[in-house]
Amino acid sequence: MLDVASQLEILRRGVEQIVPEADFLKKLERSVRENRPLRVKYGIDPTGIDVHLGHTVPLRKLRQFQELGHTAVIIIGDYTAMVGDPSGRDKTRDALTKDQVDANARDYLKQVGRIIDLERAEVHHNGDWFGKWSFLDVLDLMRRMTLGQISAREDFAKRIAEEKPVYLHECMYPLMQGWDSAEIRADVELGGTEQLFSLMVARQLQPLRSQEPQVAMTMPILVGTDGVRRMGKSLGNYIGVADSAEDMFGKIMSVPDEPMAQYFTLLTDLPAEEVKALLAPGSNPRDAKEVLGKAVVSQYHDAEAAEQAAAAFRRRASGEDPVEIPIAYLTADKLDAEGRIAAPSLIKEIGFESSTSNARRVIEGGGFNVGPRRETVSDPRALVYVSDGLVVRVGKRKIAEIRLV
Repeated sequence: MLDVASQLEILRRGVEQIVPEADFLKKLERSVRENRPLRVKYGIDPTGIDVHLGHTVPLRKLRQFQELGHTAVIIIGDYTAMVGDPSGRDKTRDALTKDQVDANARDYLKQVGRIIDLERAEVHHNGDWFGKWSFLDVLDLMRRMTLGQISAREDFAKRIAEEKPVYLHECMYPLMQGWDSAEIRADVELGGTEQLFSLMVARQLQPLRSQEPQVAMTMPILVGTDGVRRMGKSLGNYIGVADSAEDMFGKIMSVPDEPMAQYFTLLTDLPAEEVKALLAPGSNPRDAKEVLGKAVVSQYHDAEAAEQAAAAFRRRASGEDPVEIPIAYLTADKLDAEGRIAAPSLIKEIGFESSTSNARRVIEGGGFNVGPRRETVSDPRALVYVSDGLVVRVGKRKIAEIRLV
């Protein structure tokens, strides 16, 4: 196990707060002295099925703890997900059914396994304990927090001031999250900056189990590809860990220059001095983004895939098609007697857009072209002649060679 100073240098990177920091130092010193790993908790509510780079920020920190010899403890919040984390929210989350949560949880773990070594981690579902509780157990937990405490948290206080409803079940969330820490005997809990209130609740509850209170370690919120708002699927500004190498690289290259330092710090292990040089005044931001793109893509694919994605991006940027063009199959019965199909229908049929209305918007925006001459189709009422081998392109990253079947 590395000495305390070396561990601190690694673990402090990209961290917003360590609360209380003195307690963390004591825990880490004892861990090194006694060669006893810290138990580091991260909770995931499976409210969706797409893990994006914003989710990986605390997960990458959890992996760092793993690599330093500590124990990663992942909580799958199958019960807290049915309550809904109110942190940073300006309204109540939509309710999920247990079946929805269970289905999401299975896919979440597969994606999380691309970041964390699950074989060396503990994985728990908080339904394993909350599912056995009686109503009296719930009442006993609720006695541990006052209405004044819960209404003072920033997100609730804001909603109350704006006369937006705060429902009683939402008030249970921080208590449930805190009790998770008592159940698994957490030394440290990771989360976003907006979760600090909930992370600190465990410090009130763990002494009930004769445990030393945990330390909260918070990470900044990663901005999305728009460079302004937090990364999120609903905002359409996210980069998924399950994205193809080319899509992942292309999305990173589209990120504005301003958040580059944050992306390097939170999403890569590149040394700070190297990052500083890449982002120095007078340097080319495009070169920095290419280094960033390769570093990120290599984590979720491999170095060869990252190089190929970068090469494909350069070809597209210079107006060339990629060396290998994906095949899209189209049944001949979709064509009229003259071998034509409506442009929006073609885009939808080959899976480039989920609906013809979305496809029409792409066409009207000049984002659809066909053939070796890249003839732009800008009229959504246009009919496209389709022959075997026709190359079609949507936007900068979607391209396919059509095969008629």
